[in-house]
Amino acid sequence: MKLKAAQSPPYSLDRAVLEQEVRLDTYRASGPGGQHVNRTESAVRLTHPPSGVVVTATENRSQIRNREVAFERLIHRLRALNRVPKPRKKTRVSRAAKERRLVAKKHRAAIKRGRGRGHEEY
Repeated sequence: MKLKAAQSPPYSLDRAVLEQEVRLDTYRASGPGGQHVNRTESAVRLTHPPSGVVVTATENRSQIRNREVAFERLIHRLRALNRVPKPRKKTRVSRAAKERRLVAKKHRAAIKRGRGRGHEEY
């Protein structure tokens, strides 16, 4: 019986499709920048409801540049979600490897058994 991993549906990476799917919020960015930052709503938050991914961009003073950066981040995150990992193959330890391991353990046990009892003569 093969177990099927939970697989996310493939999300579109096309910019035009993404612009239709996302919810775009603008807000005032915090941090350094003085009066310009306090007056303009240049920060951008993109919410992609089909995948639940939320990205923000507040680095630039321009809302247009922040929107471009946010879309790049969203595409990057969706590309990671679209990636399907290769299925893992079951492997076994060979009989020769098991025998080598047992020989090494027996050798180590013999060394440890040889310790300790030699000091009774003194």
